[in-house]
Amino acid sequence: MNKISDAVISRLPRYYRYLDELRQQNVERVSSEELSRLMHVTASQIRQDFNNFGGFGQQGYGYNVQSLYEEIGKLLGLDTNHSMVIVGAGNLGRAIANYGNFKNRGFDIVALFDQNPALVGMKVGDAEVRDIETLYDFVKENKVEIVALTLPKEPATEIAEKLIDCGVKAFWNFAHTDLSFSDDIIVENVHLSESLMKLTYRLFENQKQQKNEE
Repeated sequence: MNKISDAVISRLPRYYRYLDELRQQNVERVSSEELSRLMHVTASQIRQDFNNFGGFGQQGYGYNVQSLYEEIGKLLGLDTNHSMVIVGAGNLGRAIANYGNFKNRGFDIVALFDQNPALVGMKVGDAEVRDIETLYDFVKENKVEIVALTLPKEPATEIAEKLIDCGVKAFWNFAHTDLSFSDDIIVENVHLSESLMKLTYRLFENQKQQKNEE
C-alpha cells in the first residue's frame, strides 16, 4: 500500500465520529453522497479516501455503517487498548483525564504526574496523580505507550527525551513548543491557541464581508 497522505489520515477520525453517530441512530448503510452531506466533504473525496484502504463499499449499496466503523477503528488502532499517562495535572491535564470518551475509545489513562505536592494523591477520573519523581520507573514498569504532555514548554523536551529512553514511542504534546525526534517517535503537537486564532481569523473575515455587503 502506498504511503497515505496526512490529509487523508486527518479525516479518518471525522469519518469514525460521524459513523458512530449513525450507528447510534441505528442506520445500517450509508452512501458516499449521504456522508458528503453530513460531513461537508465531497462524495468524490470520500470515495478517494476509502480507496486508499481498499474501498470498503459496494456499488449500488454504499457502505455498511457498522462494518465501516469497525474497519476505520482498526486503521486508527482503536481495536486494542493503549496505556497512557499525563504529565502535568493542572487544569488541562485533569480535564483530559476526566473525559470519559477516551476510555470508550480504548485509551486507558493509568496515571497523572505532577511536581506540585498539593496535587499528588488526588483522584482524577480513574487515575491518581503521582509524584513526578516516580514517572520514569512507572512508565518502564507499566509499559506505557502514549504520554500526554500538559506542562510548560521549558521542561517538556527534557522530560520527553528521558521518556523515550524509557520506551515511550508516542507523545500527545500540549506544551507550547513543537517536539520533534527520530522517525520512530510519533509526536502530535497540539496548540490550542492556534486553533482559536484560526477561529478569530474566520470571524474577522466574515465581519469584513458583511460590512462590504452593507
